[in-house]
Amino acid sequence: MREILEMTGMVIKVSSVGEYDRRMVILTWERGKITVFARGAKRPGSSLMGPSRPFAFGKFKLYEGRDSYTLQSADIGRYFEELAGDMEGACYGQYFLEMADYYTRENVDGSGMLLLVYQSLRALLKPRIPNELVRRVFELKAMVVNGEYTQKPPVAVSDSAGYTWEYVVASPMEKLYTFVVTDEVLEEFGRCVDRNKECYIDREFCSLGILKALTARDKRGKTAGETV
Repeated sequence: MREILEMTGMVIKVSSVGEYDRRMVILTWERGKITVFARGAKRPGSSLMGPSRPFAFGKFKLYEGRDSYTLQSADIGRYFEELAGDMEGACYGQYFLEMADYYTRENVDGSGMLLLVYQSLRALLKPRIPNELVRRVFELKAMVVNGEYTQKPPVAVSDSAGYTWEYVVASPMEKLYTFVVTDEVLEEFGRCVDRNKECYIDREFCSLGILKALTARDKRGKTAGETV
């Protein structure tokens, strides 16, 4: 009888396989990123339907194969279902998952990225913290986790923006989202993060493109409303 392994993690990517199955990528605490198949997850009433959705975080019981795992059951602590009713929040969350998939490797420690994604999704649910600030903090800290950063901002900025950069670089994950900044400081901080991304990240993220289009549309709508 095959041994059942239990791992703590989050589903960061899902695709369909045939009529009833799903292929998942789970970022785990124990083994980094792994590929998992959920057999029959798309069948009505399947107990694997919920645990095989993006954002699902909890404990997964798995059978180990040669190159992948098979999901036997799961105890999900957070589905982050609140994001389903918030299109903008869902886009930010999907971007975080996409970047986590980019930065992690199969069977290589990804505990830092897992904790960052979890804390960032929680931050998206806090109304007092702007989503754009959550995004910028996440981007910089993701690069810090992978050693792709400078101690000081890469461009000249105000003292407030410089302190924001240094705070994010040095802070533990649990303390990342304990502050807010003015719009002006956020814009400066964002320019610094973009410059760092230009140096270290060599791809475009689909979810970020959708997010930019969505926020641009909202800004046009607000401008039109103000001029009426």
